[in-house]
Amino acid sequence: MDSKSFTAADLERSSKSSIFPPFSPFGDGQTNTHLDIPILNSEQSAPLSVAEAVVKMLQRLGVRHAFGISGGAIASLWASLEHSAIDVLHFRHEAGAGFAAIESYFVNNHPVVVFTTTGPGITNALTALFAARWEGAKVIFLSAATSAPQRGRWAFQETSTYTMPNELFCTSGSLFHYATTIESDDELPEVARRLALGLTRPGGFVAHLSIPTTTQSSLLKTPLPHANFSQALTSPEESAIAKAVQLLSEAPFAIWVGFGARGAATEIRQLAERTGAAVMSSPRGKGIFPENHPQYIGVTGFGGHASILQYMEEQRPGRILVLGTRLGEFTSFWNPAMIPSRGFVHIDIDPEVPGTAYPSVETFFVQSDVQVFVKSLLEYFPDRASQCPVLPHPDRAITSPRPKSPVRPDVLMDAIQRVFVEDSDAVVLTEAGNSFAWGTHTLRFTEPGRYRVSTGFGSMGHAATGVVGAALALNGKAVAIVGDGAMLMNNEINTAVKYQIPAVWIVLNDAHYNMCTQGMSLLGFNGVDTQMPSADFVAIARAMGADGICVEEETELQTALEKALASKVPFVVDVIIDPNQTAPFGNRIQSLIKQGAKEIKGDLSS
Repeated sequence: MDSKSFTAADLERSSKSSIFPPFSPFGDGQTNTHLDIPILNSEQSAPLSVAEAVVKMLQRLGVRHAFGISGGAIASLWASLEHSAIDVLHFRHEAGAGFAAIESYFVNNHPVVVFTTTGPGITNALTALFAARWEGAKVIFLSAATSAPQRGRWAFQETSTYTMPNELFCTSGSLFHYATTIESDDELPEVARRLALGLTRPGGFVAHLSIPTTTQSSLLKTPLPHANFSQALTSPEESAIAKAVQLLSEAPFAIWVGFGARGAATEIRQLAERTGAAVMSSPRGKGIFPENHPQYIGVTGFGGHASILQYMEEQRPGRILVLGTRLGEFTSFWNPAMIPSRGFVHIDIDPEVPGTAYPSVETFFVQSDVQVFVKSLLEYFPDRASQCPVLPHPDRAITSPRPKSPVRPDVLMDAIQRVFVEDSDAVVLTEAGNSFAWGTHTLRFTEPGRYRVSTGFGSMGHAATGVVGAALALNGKAVAIVGDGAMLMNNEINTAVKYQIPAVWIVLNDAHYNMCTQGMSLLGFNGVDTQMPSADFVAIARAMGADGICVEEETELQTALEKALASKVPFVVDVIIDPNQTAPFGNRIQSLIKQGAKEIKGDLSS
C-alpha cells in the first residue's frame, strides 16, 4: 500500500467537510449534516486491495480509532488498518475493545471501528455490539469470514452459514442496522453508500462488514465513485409545534430530560427558566440540566431520588415534556406515580419510542431532533424568567469521614464528588451494579457529557473497559467506578499501560457480588452464595505496569483520589468498602416484586 496516497492532511481536510463537527469532548451525536466520500481517485498510482479500499473508505467516513484483536483470518485488513491514518488499539478481549469503542464515540462524536477475526473473535464481541446498539453509538464492526472454497470443510474457526447463524451476523435486524458479507470488490460502492446513509441518520448506527480472507487481499478492478449525501436534522412541522405549545400551556408542566437531549442543554435550561417548569432527568441524562439548579428535582429510576415522587404526589403537573428518553425500566420502572394528570408530550428522533413505556397514557408525539424542537418551542414563550413554585430537591447529607475500617460507600462518593467531579473535567463512568446506584444517586453534575452509565444492556465490564476508550478520546482523565466482580470479569489495564492512557479505576472491593447479595436479601431470598475470594487490585495493576493505592480507612480517601488524578499512568484505587451499607436501589426491588420476583416457600433441595 502506498501510504503517501492518503496523508494525515488529507484526513484533516476530509474531516472538515464531513458530517462530523470539529472535535468536542462532549459531542451530542445528533448533528449530522453532510458527508462526502471520495473513496478512491483516478490518479491512484498502484492498484489497491479490497482491504485497503475499505480502510480508505473508513477514513473518509471520519473514523479515527479502531479497537480490536487481530488474527490470521483478518491479516490483510488488520495490516491495512495499521498502515493507515487510523489509530489501531490492540485489546486483550473483544468485548473490552467494543466497550472502549462505544465510550470513545460518546466523548468525541466520531464513528469508531471494532475489528475481530473469525469464530470466537466475533462471538466475544457480541455483548459489546449489543450494548452499542442499545446505547446509540455509531460503530462499524469489521470481521473476517471463511473464504468460499473452504466453507463447510471444517476450516479452523470456520465462520460461514455452515457453522454460524447468518441471521445474527450478516443480516440487518435487532443487532445490526446494516450487515453484509463482501464477496467482491463490485459491492464496495453500495457498501459505501449504505454506511454513509447510516452515519448521517439521527441516533446510533451499528454496521457489520464481514470480509472473507481471500476477498480482503483481492485487487480492485476499477476506481470507486464519489458518494455524496446531505441530511438535515429531523425537524417538526409548525402545526406540531403549535399543538405542543397548546398542550403545555393548559396547565403547569414538567420536563423529563434523557440522554437523547444532550445536545440541547442550553435550550432546555432557557425553556425551564422561561416557564418555571420543574426538571428531572434519567440516569443517563445527568448533567444536561444542572443538578444544582433550583428547578432541578432529581434523577428518576434506578438510583433515583425520593424528591421526584414527592413532587409528583404534591404538585403533579398537567403534562410532562419528555425529551430524548425511552422511559425504559431503569428510567421509570413504569411507575404509575410518574404519570401526569393529562399525559405526555414526547419528543424523540425514533418514532418507535413514544408510547412504549406507558401505552395506556395519552401521548402527543413529535418526531424531531430535540435541540431543533426546543429552539422552535422557545419562540412561543416570552424571553423572561418565570416564577417557579417551591420544589422538592434531592436530599444529600454529607457524612464526615471516620478513622475506621472499612469505607462506607456514600463517604467514598463524597470524596469522588470533590476530587473528580468538582476539581477536574474527568469523565465519570459507573458500572452496572451497586456502583451505578451509588454514582447516580450521589454524584452531582452541572454540564452534559461527564457522566456515563448503561441503563439498557447494562453489561458488567462495560465501564471497566470503556474507561480506556473515554480517556483515549478525551486525551485526559476518565474514571470508572466499578465493583470488584466487574473488575475481575473484564478490565483493560494492560491495554491502557501499552498505550499510556491515564485511565483511573475506583474499585468498590467487598469480596461480594454485593448488589446480588443485597437484592436477594431485600426480595426475601436467603442462603445464596455471592462471595468471592478477596483480590488485591493494586498488586494486579502493578504487575501489569500500572500504579495504584489501597484505601482501608475513610480518612485516606482524599489523598488517594488526588494521587490518582495526578498520576500520568493508569491507576487503580482499591477501596475496601463496608458491604453492609445498602445501595440506594429500593425502587428496583419494588419493580422486581411487581414482576413476580419473590421468595418461594417450600423445600426445593430434593
